[in-house]
Amino acid sequence: FFRHRTFNFLPPPRIRNKMKLQFTSTVLSTSTLFATTMFASSLSRSAAFVSRRVASTRPITSSTLRLAEEGQAEVILVGCGAPNRGMGWYHAVQMLDKKCPSASLDYVIEPWFLGGGKESPAGQDFGVWQAETESKHGTKFAGSLSDLPPPSAPRLALISGRTADNPHLLKDSIAHGASCVYLEKPGAPTVAELEQMQKDAEEAGVEVLMGYNKNVCKYVRKTREFAETIPGSMITYVSNNAYENTPASLGECFERNAEGMLKNMVIHELALLVSFHDVTVDNIESVEADKEFSSLQTLPGPSGKDSTDFDKIKFTITTKTGNKICVVGDRCGGTDSFATVSDAEGKEVFKYWMPDDDDKAHVEELQAKYPTAMPYFFTQDPDYITVKERVAKHTVTGEEAEGIANIGIAVETLKVAEYLTPLLAEQLK
Repeated sequence: FFRHRTFNFLPPPRIRNKMKLQFTSTVLSTSTLFATTMFASSLSRSAAFVSRRVASTRPITSSTLRLAEEGQAEVILVGCGAPNRGMGWYHAVQMLDKKCPSASLDYVIEPWFLGGGKESPAGQDFGVWQAETESKHGTKFAGSLSDLPPPSAPRLALISGRTADNPHLLKDSIAHGASCVYLEKPGAPTVAELEQMQKDAEEAGVEVLMGYNKNVCKYVRKTREFAETIPGSMITYVSNNAYENTPASLGECFERNAEGMLKNMVIHELALLVSFHDVTVDNIESVEADKEFSSLQTLPGPSGKDSTDFDKIKFTITTKTGNKICVVGDRCGGTDSFATVSDAEGKEVFKYWMPDDDDKAHVEELQAKYPTAMPYFFTQDPDYITVKERVAKHTVTGEEAEGIANIGIAVETLKVAEYLTPLLAEQLK
């Protein structure tokens, strides 16, 4: 059967003058899902995204009650992940707690935990959280973007799935009414794929903004401001995570984050270098790894397959334009990130932590509220909120999302990551 709906919203800036503000959309709602073959022993969550119609959930009809209010974006979270583990889940928590006034979490698309992974322990935990969320907030859950009704407000797709799935998730999000996309880092597995995504979005008139939250972090801003007062200074960005320093823990990390440390954990720091320090592949004069600090390991993951990656890395980049910047990443270094400024003689003259003393009380509150969640969620909590709110507001009003990296910055950042990874690995041999 057909359902008819008339709705008003402000379209994306690039196509605002090409569209009428009011139009009628006719959508064919279907309750029959395309059947796909399930591999009982080997199907992964990533495969569930590729065969996204595997989930046996009913389509959400266009008669579904609208949740987004005037001035809010209708947010679709694409790729939630496990409660307390997935970045998508934490994005959902912040929006459900109304930390982002311009964002209304109306839909969650989760193919794996609503499909092949439904009966797994993590899938059962997801089911409990889903039931609580639907009951308390009215948010609708589905296994596929094709299950969505047409937009009833400016639609923002927040894509937080596995990196390998992002190219088709972006295309599907645009096809199903997204007028803006918030894409989690690094955006795609390769530069070629991310460039194609950029082209697809531009042709559709859809803006893609990135979840590079450290671009708006307080510690980054204060460090950069101080460095500008010291002639000949050098900034060092340090990123830590809290994995156990064991083969089992790191092996699981390497397998789950198969794109590698420089395209995953340290990609935020590389985005800072591209955004603020004039770093591009063409402008790099030299790269020097700190061999004493850095470590490259090959470890088996839960599947038994070996993965090779850095568990910690430190390197200094010198650009052709005279900039010198140091980056440090340590998967087992703790929960805090920080930045330092050294003077022309190499003496450290400034250091700023994330979280700082003002934010530590807030981190402790979140730890008490979500004791089993990933610790890094809490230290970066204010910055996640800032990025989502600015992107959601941009989706509704069209005003600039100040300080937020776009997909063009992401392409240059991924180029730097692809350039550095084999170079640094070779230096550590």
